[in-house]
Amino acid sequence: MTITTLLVSLTALHLSVAAPVQDPADSTYRAARNELNAGNYRRAADLFAQLRSRFPRSSYVAPSMYWQAYGLHRIGGMERLREARTLLRQHQERHAGDATAQQARELLVTVQGDLARLGDTEAAREIAATAETAAPRAAPGSGVGRAPVAVAPPSSPRPPASPRTPTTPRPPRRGGDGCDDDTEAMIALTALMQMRSEQAVPILRRVLERRDAGSECLRRKAMFIIAQQRSPEVTAMLLNAVRTDPDAEVREQGVFWLSQVNAPEAVTALDSILRQASDRTLQERAIFALSQQRSSEAGAALRRYLERTDTPTELRENVVFWLGQSNDPETSTYLRAYFRRTTEPSIRERILFALAQSRSDENAAWLIEVALDESQTTEIRKTAIFWAGQQRSFPVARLQTLYGQMRDREVREQIIFALSQRRDDAAVDALIAIARQEQDRELRRAAIFWLGQSNNPRAAEFLLELINQ
Repeated sequence: MTITTLLVSLTALHLSVAAPVQDPADSTYRAARNELNAGNYRRAADLFAQLRSRFPRSSYVAPSMYWQAYGLHRIGGMERLREARTLLRQHQERHAGDATAQQARELLVTVQGDLARLGDTEAAREIAATAETAAPRAAPGSGVGRAPVAVAPPSSPRPPASPRTPTTPRPPRRGGDGCDDDTEAMIALTALMQMRSEQAVPILRRVLERRDAGSECLRRKAMFIIAQQRSPEVTAMLLNAVRTDPDAEVREQGVFWLSQVNAPEAVTALDSILRQASDRTLQERAIFALSQQRSSEAGAALRRYLERTDTPTELRENVVFWLGQSNDPETSTYLRAYFRRTTEPSIRERILFALAQSRSDENAAWLIEVALDESQTTEIRKTAIFWAGQQRSFPVARLQTLYGQMRDREVREQIIFALSQRRDDAAVDALIAIARQEQDRELRRAAIFWLGQSNNPRAAEFLLELINQ
């Protein structure tokens, strides 16, 4: 063997030993992280889940669980948060030594806090228990309202689901992200804002027609400037950009600025985008833009889109949410009627949430009608109770009456939770009455548990009375 051949052989051997073996899940993990960084949390979560399904022995399994939970947390809503909680608990059990373990523990606390705020009693109990380890209860006679007694938590009540809140689009930056505003061309475009519309608009139209490489920043800037013009051509130019521009940011800016144009032609343009666009983000922005128009025509466009059988469920949920922000009696009447027509649980839950935000006596009374309606599912009735209980104007006495009327044990448990969220003496007295009189042992335990979380002196006195019996 020649020296050259020997050197070649040794080099090949060194490379074969030194070169790391690439994890087969590497490309999937990087793709998922890219989606996460781009804010596409749903797609990222799906990719992380696929990674573990396809490559169960990959070194990326543990971090994929954490990052999937992170994406689900950013999406929000009761269902996604509970899914994130399950993943983070599994991460704790199986991957306590992983580099993401501490992050996973911190995220689990955040997720539990969000779930507790949405009415998840299991999360509320765990958050309370965590807080108790940092701040033990005071001894009897210390003047602190917490009762000096350890109470076992109630047995796994299941609170109502809470709908995801759509993201409110923000005004675009003048130059667009990643654009240099100090170039001569950008400075010249900015100067158009000082010119009369009849001079500026033709130039801006030509800029928006450009499709050459590197013109995206100019078109983004032009979108901002055209939106400031007082010209009858503005709506048509914005709509044309939404329909034809290859840059996603330009299209999204066009929809946003259409929401600021208070004219019938803007509503018509937004309606056409909502009905014809294939881009989900554009449709979501069109829904938001129509909700900002505050006109009967815009409301009618949203209702027509809601009634379509081919409208994706998530977009219908968004429509219901933004309709509910109007606080308009006519819209409330429509949503109550649509609740009876639809059979989709998520849409019904969103309607309950939307009407609860109006804080009207009529909608509060309707929520109770739903809670009393035995033809509704238990989860829907519990959700109606939850949102009714969140309204501070809703009398505690009415919740007590409902408790006596309900036969469904889970719904009664939800009323106990609703009472626990009130901070007045009447709610504490109602819980004490349940703890004294309820024949169901688990429901009594639930009432006693929530009394133990109260700072009200009445609760402390009652629990001390139980101890001394």
